[in-house]
Amino acid sequence: MKNIKILYTAVICLLLTIISCSDVLDTEASDAFAEDLIYSDPAQVERLVYTVYNSTESWGVNKQQWWPRRFNLEGASFEGKFNFNNLDLFRLQALWNPNNVGVFTEKWANYFDYLRLANEFLDRIDGSEAMSKDPGRINMLKGEMKFLRANIYAKLVSYYGGVPIMEHALNLNDNFNLERNSYEDCVDFIVNELNEAAELLPENRPASEFGRATKVAALAVKSRTLLYAASKLHDPSTAPNGPLYDYTKASKWQDASDAALAVIELVGARDLISVANAVDYQQLFLSPNQDILFARPYGSAYYDFGTDVNSLPDQTQSPSGYGGWALSSPSHNFALQFNMADGTTTKGSTFDASNPNANREMRYYADLNFNGATFRGRQVEYYLSEDTSVYPHGLDSPEGLGNVLHSSKTGYNIRKFQDESLVQLTDISAQRPYILYRLAEIYLNYAEAQYQLGNESESRMFLNKVAERALLPAITASGPELLEAIKRERRVELAFEGHNFFDERRWMNEAHLGYDIKGLTWTKAKDGSLSFKEYTVMTRPWDTKQYYLPIPASEVEKAPALEQNAGY
Repeated sequence: MKNIKILYTAVICLLLTIISCSDVLDTEASDAFAEDLIYSDPAQVERLVYTVYNSTESWGVNKQQWWPRRFNLEGASFEGKFNFNNLDLFRLQALWNPNNVGVFTEKWANYFDYLRLANEFLDRIDGSEAMSKDPGRINMLKGEMKFLRANIYAKLVSYYGGVPIMEHALNLNDNFNLERNSYEDCVDFIVNELNEAAELLPENRPASEFGRATKVAALAVKSRTLLYAASKLHDPSTAPNGPLYDYTKASKWQDASDAALAVIELVGARDLISVANAVDYQQLFLSPNQDILFARPYGSAYYDFGTDVNSLPDQTQSPSGYGGWALSSPSHNFALQFNMADGTTTKGSTFDASNPNANREMRYYADLNFNGATFRGRQVEYYLSEDTSVYPHGLDSPEGLGNVLHSSKTGYNIRKFQDESLVQLTDISAQRPYILYRLAEIYLNYAEAQYQLGNESESRMFLNKVAERALLPAITASGPELLEAIKRERRVELAFEGHNFFDERRWMNEAHLGYDIKGLTWTKAKDGSLSFKEYTVMTRPWDTKQYYLPIPASEVEKAPALEQNAGY
C-alpha cells in the first residue's frame, strides 16, 4: 500500500513540521527523541489529533487536487453533474477502471495514510507520559482518535466494500501483503470502535470546541453505518455478493433502528429547528446550531486549508454571471424531486410543466438557483436572447458575463450553503460549517429502519418531523408509497451533502445511476416572454461494477493478496 512502509520517524518528522512553532519544542533538550517530546506533552498530543481530523474532509471530494478540493459528490450522483466545460472529472462517461477513477484517485491511499497516523497514536497513547500527566484530557483525545479511525473505515467500506482492518501500525517486521476483511467484519469493527469512543467522549462541547467529536457524533456515525449495512446492496441475495459485500445479520434493521434511536433519545426526540421560509432554512447551513451533530468548522485551528475562501460554495457554486465557477450543475431530473408547496409531486395535477418554478416546496427556493430566481440582488438569467438588438443575452447564459465555460449546462446551480450577505464571493463567512452529520439525517435513518421493521406509524412520525419542518403537509402514505416518500425526503432534505451518491447505490436504484441527464435551455423572445426546452445534456452510462470503486491497480500490485472488486 502507498506509504505503508514509511518509517515511523518520517511520520514524526512530518508532524514536527506541522507543530514546529510550539514553545514546548523550543525548551526541550536537543538530544531528546522527537516522539517522546510529543507524547510527553498533552498539548502536542492534541495536535496529533488535529492532523487526523483532516480525514473527515469538507467541501471537496479530493483535497489533494486543486479542482476537486472545490466540489463534492453531487456531480457524481443523481443530483447533478460536473459543470465546467462538460469535463468528465469523475470519469463516469468513460467508466471506472483500476488505473483511472478520475478525481476519486488517491481516496484509498489518503484514507490509509490517516489510518496509519491514528494507529501510531493509539499504539502509544496509553503508556505515554502525557496520559499520566492528564488522564482525563488524554482519554478524551483517545476517544476522538477512535472516532476518527472508525469514521475513516465507514467511508472506506462505503466506497470499496470490505477492506483490511488494521488495529495497529505496521512495523518493518510485519506482513504488508494484507488481505481484505469481510464487509460484515468491517462493520462490526466500526461499531465496536464507536461504542468505545462514545464512552470516552463528552455528550456536548462548548461553542469554542465546535467541530470536535462528541458522544452524539460517534452514535451518528454508527447510525449511518448500520443503516447502510442493512440496505439492499449488502443483502446476500443481490449482486455483487460474497464476503466482501454481504451483511448477513437477521437483526440488521433492528440494529439500524436501535442505533438511530440512541441518538434520538440523547436529544430528546426534539423537533428540528423551525423555519418560516426559505431564507430561514438557508441560515441553518451557515453557522453552528443544535441540529448539527458533527461538522467541519471553517477556521485555521484544525482545517487543513486554513481560510482558503476559494474552497467555499460562494465562489465555487455561484452562477457564472456573478463571477462564480458554478462547478456543479443540478439536473432537471433532480429538480423534479422537489414537491409542490401543497405536498403533491411534480407528477400531479398541480405542477405546471410550462412554469416549473411556480408553487414549489420551500426547499426548492432555498437549495436551487433557476432562471428567474432572485439571488444576490438580481434575477438569475440563464436565457439566450432571440434578438440581441431588443434584449441582451442573460448575464448567466453561455453568452453572458464571466467565464462562460462555467455557465450552467442544465439551467440550475446550487444555492444551498451560500452566504448571500457577503458583499464579495471571496469574502469570509466566519464559522460556516461543512455539515457531516445532522439530526434530520438521524430522523430519516430511523424512519427508514422503522418502515423496514413494519412500524409504519413510527416511521411516519419521524419522517414528518423533517417534512413538516420544511413547511409541507404531513405525509400519510403507507406501503411502498411510504418508502418512496422516505427516499424522496432523503434526496431533498439532504441535497448536496454527499448522501445521494451512496443512497442510490445502497437502494440499488439503477434508474438514478445510469440515465439521461436533463437540462433546460431558456429563450427570451422579442416581446420579452420567456420559454424553455428540455434537452438531454448527456447520457450517463451505468455498469453494475460501479456499485464500488476498484482497488487501485498500484495497490494490488504491491499487495497481491488484496482481492479486486467484482467486475474490475
